[in-house]
Amino acid sequence: MKELGYLNKYLIKYKWLLIWGLVFVIFTNIFQIIPAQFVRYSIDLVVNNIRIYRSLENSQLQADYFKVFAQGILIYAGMILLMALLRGVFLYFVRQTLIVMSRLIEYDLKNEIFEHYQSLPMSFYRRNNTGDLMNRISEDVGRVRMYLGPSIMYGLTTLTLFAMLVPVMFAISPKLTLFSLLPLPLLSIVIFYIHNIIEHRSEEIQKSQSRLSTFAHEAFSGIRVIKSFTREKESVTNFARENNEYKHQSVKLTKVEALFYPIVLALVGLSIILTVYAGSVEVINGSLTIGNIAEFIIYVNILTWPVTLLGWTSSQVKRAEASQKRINQFLKEKTNIVSLQNLERAIDGKVEFKDVSFTYPDTGIEALKNISFTIHPGESLGIIGTTGSGKSTISNLVSRLYDATSGEVCIDNVSVRDYSLAGFRKQIGVVPQDVFLFSDSIYNNIAFGLDQPIENKIIQAAKDADVYENIQSFPQGFSTRIGERGITLSGGQKQRVSIARAVAREPKILILDDALSAVDTKTENNILNSMKKIMQGRTTIIISHRVSSAKLANKIIVLHDGALVEQGTHDSLLSQNGVYKELYEKQLQTDEVES
Repeated sequence: MKELGYLNKYLIKYKWLLIWGLVFVIFTNIFQIIPAQFVRYSIDLVVNNIRIYRSLENSQLQADYFKVFAQGILIYAGMILLMALLRGVFLYFVRQTLIVMSRLIEYDLKNEIFEHYQSLPMSFYRRNNTGDLMNRISEDVGRVRMYLGPSIMYGLTTLTLFAMLVPVMFAISPKLTLFSLLPLPLLSIVIFYIHNIIEHRSEEIQKSQSRLSTFAHEAFSGIRVIKSFTREKESVTNFARENNEYKHQSVKLTKVEALFYPIVLALVGLSIILTVYAGSVEVINGSLTIGNIAEFIIYVNILTWPVTLLGWTSSQVKRAEASQKRINQFLKEKTNIVSLQNLERAIDGKVEFKDVSFTYPDTGIEALKNISFTIHPGESLGIIGTTGSGKSTISNLVSRLYDATSGEVCIDNVSVRDYSLAGFRKQIGVVPQDVFLFSDSIYNNIAFGLDQPIENKIIQAAKDADVYENIQSFPQGFSTRIGERGITLSGGQKQRVSIARAVAREPKILILDDALSAVDTKTENNILNSMKKIMQGRTTIIISHRVSSAKLANKIIVLHDGALVEQGTHDSLLSQNGVYKELYEKQLQTDEVES
């Protein structure tokens, strides 16, 4: 229960729901216990008066006696019905307090986890895959909720019921109580082990189902490749193998589940047999009545369900503890990207790198080595280099997704570490290399970075990114939904919408991280011509492997293996006959071949 102790703050927060839930559980148990006593009174009434009733046969007194006799039974029947109705009412209240409490805590816990996820640095997301993050906020939280709701509810019910009912049973007959309760601990232990087996085999089924779904998803997504290489038969064979494994696991689970109710019924039947036997002996001895036997049989049935649930509850608590441990692991993660001074101010856009080196913490790859450069407000810098030279790392450091390992990144002569993260990032527009669009309308995707969407800004941003005409050609225009990750758009359209999204917020620093890699030369030229206007009055960093994009900048730096090897204007770099000229000539030849 150590890991589950983290949830105590929520139980304290909703303590009144927990307290009232306990009160309602107690009342529910009271109205469950009392009817058994009315059954005893009814049976004893019949047994004690049936001889008198028969002795008055064929007389007027028998009819009068029957009226009194029946009236007493009807009163008991009415009381039993009333108790059942009251129990139903309080059961409703139990669920409206304890189950609602679990749902409220589930809501709070999911919000806490998601908010914590948002605060964690990029290094955290490089270490953990998306599926694991999703499982902890969905499946693991769901298991924890089963502990907070049903497990607590059934646990309180069982504890209070035993505390209330066992003394009542002992008061009537200690011997009969021991006989009737004898099989119940065995029942709880057996159910516990059966549930553990069921849980284990259910998890195996889930894994098998996941593999089957993944295989089918890949087969459908890659159907063009499968057909092109005529691998349909192999695909069907592999699917059948996975499906057979799923069937095998399902049958194993069904065999175990088939044992559940027979074992429960057998042990309950044994308890009833022992109750009837011991009770009959007591009745013969004159210490108990027949009504007491019926009463005890009802008590045994009342206790059977909670005892059965003890095993289930124990299993749920074990699962919840394992899940909360996984959740706690992520909640204990702390971000190292924090503001030192929490400085809130408008920036002019001066960017300065002072002997900056950076090594990715999760891989140990040294991406930058003693990089130094300065961009004055309103100027532009082109960054050229081959794949893996450290271009995108500079973008990450400027927007402070990472902090430099050594050296210092300054904005307006102030360390980037001193700025308030939210206030600082609101003044930066980034077009990432890996374009990500949300499953929403084009309008909302472009307006994503704006606190208050302004239609004129969004339209102008679309025009600047040379995507306005494409949007207008769609049947629903800006209201067109673009599907998951922008799947309905072409690669070039996605990149241009991403550029429009960055431009719409009118950033002081604009970073284009290989933003034109998926567009053709003509579209690139159109966007670059628009970019000249966009870049006016703001600091722009153009990261590209294309010289045609970088030469738009006032100054260009060339990176190779994380080191700055050349810097200058387009013309001055060509005159140096170095790496830049080599890249330029290669790309020029490629363009000539393509044309």
